[in-house]
Amino acid sequence: MNVQVKIAEFIGTTAFIGRLPYAPGTWGSAAALLVWYFIVPFIESPLFLLITLALFFVGVAVSDILIEAWDDDDPSAIVIDEWVGQWIALWLAPHSIIWGLMAFFWFRLFDILKPGPVQLMDDMKSGVGVMLDDVVAGIFALFITQSIHYFWTT
Repeated sequence: MNVQVKIAEFIGTTAFIGRLPYAPGTWGSAAALLVWYFIVPFIESPLFLLITLALFFVGVAVSDILIEAWDDDDPSAIVIDEWVGQWIALWLAPHSIIWGLMAFFWFRLFDILKPGPVQLMDDMKSGVGVMLDDVVAGIFALFITQSIHYFWTT
């Protein structure tokens, strides 16, 4: 295995979280939730979104490398996509473990069930497809979480 693949594996599996034997996507999302909880008080919302966007493009690149190296269209060990999708779901959430868990729940539900457009993105067999299904699941989770927050607090 060459150095490029090893670096891509470290990034794509989010420091090897994706190598955990059971539910790597859930573990990747949980790690993203945990990091969100600790960094959000220290960064502004636009910077958080910019970091998420940068992670998306990094995720596309490393996913393409790993898809080719591992000869697998959508390796479950890649969890940078869950990280990006989870951060999209958390983007506007109030800094609270309750709202974080709400966004986590909705994101995981949409990522697992893959309704409509989430499945369409998942059907794309490339690094873009690996990332986009989680982006769409994250957007759905963002909308649901923000709607619940709006109706709960008004």
